[in-house]
Amino acid sequence: MVTLVKRTVRGIPYYYLEHTIRVEGKFAHKSKYLGREVPKDLARIESQFVYELNKERWFDRFDAIRKNYRRESLGLPKSAKEKNLREFSVRFTYDTQRIEGSTLTLSETARLLDQGISPSGKPRTDVEEAEAHNKVFLAMLKQNKELSLRVILDWHWELFKETKPDIAGQIRRHGVRITGSKFVPPSPVELHPMMQSFFGWYGREKRRIHSVKLAALVHLRFVTIHPLSDGNGRISRLMMNYVLAKNRYPMLNIENKNRGSYYRALERSQIRHDDSVFVNWLFRLYLREFTRHQNI
Repeated sequence: MVTLVKRTVRGIPYYYLEHTIRVEGKFAHKSKYLGREVPKDLARIESQFVYELNKERWFDRFDAIRKNYRRESLGLPKSAKEKNLREFSVRFTYDTQRIEGSTLTLSETARLLDQGISPSGKPRTDVEEAEAHNKVFLAMLKQNKELSLRVILDWHWELFKETKPDIAGQIRRHGVRITGSKFVPPSPVELHPMMQSFFGWYGREKRRIHSVKLAALVHLRFVTIHPLSDGNGRISRLMMNYVLAKNRYPMLNIENKNRGSYYRALERSQIRHDDSVFVNWLFRLYLREFTRHQNI
């Protein structure tokens, strides 16, 4: 977090913006001199300072990932691209469903989606929701629409029309709690104005914010509003990858094995009202996932 620091030398005040970051286990201190008085446009200067820090630490590396990922993709034959997408869709469907409590294994999910073989002895809802998620994800990538409430509710309808038709495609009308979390989502009466504000923010900022950060913020802010009775996590992870794909960055699968740290980062951001906790968690995951594409 950026802090305003005042230092006094021989009775004269000097103001700085300071920020401490941890890089590869070591702490690095960054500062920006402001002058002898606090500038009237401090918010603008602070925003620019944060951008410069992020560009140096994250954004240049993300852009290298995008460049090298696209170069690698251009060299692949169509069949290889289709195979890679199928494999990602299977893993993404498996992990996003597993995070939400699905009992299907990765191999069962693969056989179901690739060969149409339903696993025996598994809940019908787990099977149908895995099939629906895979269908929504692949259809989503072919869409040429901006994110909107209508788009999100259409996805939700397709995800749950077979298993939870009473809530599918609808904003919730009741209070909810998140199992194991201290965060309490907004009440139903708050949801419509919050969703209007969310999509207004997205429309204004989608070309100003770096695409990977935008994807992280879309995920965090949507799931924090928690506008749906069920499936908020799944929809927010679809939205995250929609933003990445539309801006030609490689999509990210948050694996079930990272579920604990994932939920902790979300909760800390929500409780502290600090987007940076989750955003930085996702940044680190993104860099780890695409290390091979980072050569600048």
